Amino acid sequence: MAEPTPLKPILQKPPGFKDPNHTALPVPRPPARKLILPSPLSQKNKKRRSCWRRCCCFFCLFVLILIVVILAVGGVLYLWFERKLPVVHLQSFRISKFNVTDKSDGSYLNAKTIGRIEIKNPNSKLSLNYGDIEVQVAAGEGTRTELGSMIVPSFIQSEENTTSLKIETMVNNETVDDGAGRYLNSGNRTGELVVNVEARTKIGFVVEGRRMPPVKIEVTCGSVSLKRLDRGNVPKCSIHLRRWFL
Repeated sequence: MAEPTPLKPILQKPPGFKDPNHTALPVPRPPARKLILPSPLSQKNKKRRSCWRRCCCFFCLFVLILIVVILAVGGVLYLWFERKLPVVHLQSFRISKFNVTDKSDGSYLNAKTIGRIEIKNPNSKLSLNYGDIEVQVAAGEGTRTELGSMIVPSFIQSEENTTSLKIETMVNNETVDDGAGRYLNSGNRTGELVVNVEARTKIGFVVEGRRMPPVKIEVTCGSVSLKRLDRGNVPKCSIHLRRWFL
């Protein structure tokens, strides 16, 4: 019986051994990333937004500077010129003609008044420009009786000037109530008749020859009796502004 052939020992491969007959598989590479380039349209939009923001900033800055300059100039002008409204007094007033006639169909008034209104310009650096002045005269308290009206032509009043305006009104055959006619006659005889003078006009300041926008004013000189006026009591008139511009 034959003896078995002894097995050959298996040789171990040394570290780092590469079999020349073994073909190595290629290592897969990661996919290449595509570069996303900005489109021309997006670049234009960014430029437009940037320009719009700059324009808005410049515009807001310009408006802010303009407001500051206007406020500063207005404050300097106000402090320098110290604008003041005129001072008005009812200087004198009398009724030169007054007659109430009772007829079958009612009472009729014929009257003529003569008065003066004194206007003072207290401004030392500003002239005053007056438009046409509409003056109305009435008598009585509560229910008033018109004694006529007139128009004073426009004029310019210089600095620190005092102007006296003559006011003449007249009514002919003005219809009045019987009770009002008796009251007017009695008040005219005793001097207790209360008179009211009202004026409406436009007034504007004149700065170094330049006329500023005018405002509408109402002047009220009233609720004063003929007796007080005869005694030399000169009442101060009230000025009411309708609209102010500057």
